[in-house]
Amino acid sequence: TSDRGCVLTENGKKRLLIASPRGFCAGVERAIEVVERLLDSVGAPLFVRKEIVHNRSVVDGFKARGVVFVDELDQVPDGSTVVFSAHGVAPAVREEARVRGLEVIDATCPLVTKVHREVIRHTRNGRRVVLIGHEGHDEVLGTLGEAPGAIFLLTHLHQVPELEIPAAEVAYVTQTTLSVDETEEIVAALRDRFPGLIGPARENICFATKNRQEAVKALVEREIGFLLVVGSANSSNSRRLCEVARKMGTPASLIDGPDDLAPEPLSGFQTLGLTAGASAPEYLVQAVVRRLGQEGCQPEEVGGHEEDLKFQLPPLIPPEK
Repeated sequence: TSDRGCVLTENGKKRLLIASPRGFCAGVERAIEVVERLLDSVGAPLFVRKEIVHNRSVVDGFKARGVVFVDELDQVPDGSTVVFSAHGVAPAVREEARVRGLEVIDATCPLVTKVHREVIRHTRNGRRVVLIGHEGHDEVLGTLGEAPGAIFLLTHLHQVPELEIPAAEVAYVTQTTLSVDETEEIVAALRDRFPGLIGPARENICFATKNRQEAVKALVEREIGFLLVVGSANSSNSRRLCEVARKMGTPASLIDGPDDLAPEPLSGFQTLGLTAGASAPEYLVQAVVRRLGQEGCQPEEVGGHEEDLKFQLPPLIPPEK
């Protein structure tokens, strides 16, 4: 053992510590299974509003099989089946689908639906709601649509003093894929500003997001020299994994797969860490492991919290063939 990131195995190989849990969460698995089942039963073309999950490989694979991803419902022909992505939609989108007579299959993650219900409950009780989330993210856009005029988006800690909320009772909800630590800081600042702040009975940030961030912290504590996160650039939870490592002093990089690996920057580290965002498939992780194995890295699983939750499929989904 020598300096940070310079630990060799007994046979002199570099170490590759692989985080667990990693990759697909229950909500992503559910959404992907919805599309798989519909492709088998309804066939192509199958229309999906927005990307079913935020991963380039998954989306490109479905496109090759006849899935058509659209930004808005006016791109969906009359009489078609349309799938709502895992990130959820605003009520206005549901109403448009109803008026158009489209058959809707809702693949919204149940944990996202839970956040929507919290917003509805608070606004019915006359409260204003602060949504902690990233502007423009599909999940945030859907949640904002539940309470126009009564919900305020908050992205950064420094925005807390700038909030202008004309109500005695204020509640908060959060996007499910945020940094746990950063969100706790924002919530603490909100409580200072609004002493009667009402929060969820349980934190909105989903268990999978928390577990993956904790697994990254465990890797960093094992003194990895560099962290690789398998995930696409538009995946919020994947980017947060990079941020967690960087805040702990470990450099990190987001990669879509083995083709994004740059050997030279990694050559100075003898111990690497590897994980994957909640929308990244395991086959990409294993492809990265094989490529790094060719570079002399010996993989080692670093165990963490085991996830066994499985969400029920939405109604109208045909049985598996």
